Amino acid sequence: MKILIVDDEEKIRNVIKEYAEFEGYEVEEAKDGMDAVNLCKNQNFDIIIMDIMMPKLDGFSAIKEIKKSKNIPVIMLSARGEEYDKLFGFEIGIDDYVVKPFSPKEVMARINAVLNRVKISKESDKEKYVFEGLEIDMLARNVFVDGVKKELTPKEYELLQYLVLNKNIALSRENILNKVWGYDFYGEDRTVDTHVKMLRNNLENYRDKIVTVRGMGYKFEE
Repeated sequence: MKILIVDDEEKIRNVIKEYAEFEGYEVEEAKDGMDAVNLCKNQNFDIIIMDIMMPKLDGFSAIKEIKKSKNIPVIMLSARGEEYDKLFGFEIGIDDYVVKPFSPKEVMARINAVLNRVKISKESDKEKYVFEGLEIDMLARNVFVDGVKKELTPKEYELLQYLVLNKNIALSRENILNKVWGYDFYGEDRTVDTHVKMLRNNLENYRDKIVTVRGMGYKFEE
């Protein structure tokens, strides 16, 4: 995964870069909107972190220019928290908005949340998963067990969807909480355990597809 960080303040770029690289992302930097536009012409990025107030070309103008040729998710950074800025940002296609000063951990949580939504959206548009008698129709949000449609709660479905899209990958309870319930959800690991138990009951003969990873969390095993 590759991130482009655009900000005229080097300290801000450095702190986000440090946290992003720690989580395994590849990072490119740009000091203004013009640099960002040029980089996007020659490279592909999975997400852009873009400041608004910058020399040469402001963040809003840079995003509009980039969006003409590439549909890259964007998180805006701004020292201003005015509602107008947020609304205008969403109108031109940004995915999230962070007001300075911010916590680097919060920025990373928002990055992960946006990328997860993009991934699920892409997968949902084209995929139907079948595991023996377990069928998951991502587009219709339907789950069938041996031909019988199961009535899952929205969170049970989102939990199953996230596990399936990351099949055979061990996922921590914290990771699942952040991805399924959101970075701002103040819950306990027990929330995940309770929903896994309910989901397993609904999957009946295929409950063992959701494997407990001891001391960590869960994974969907194909």
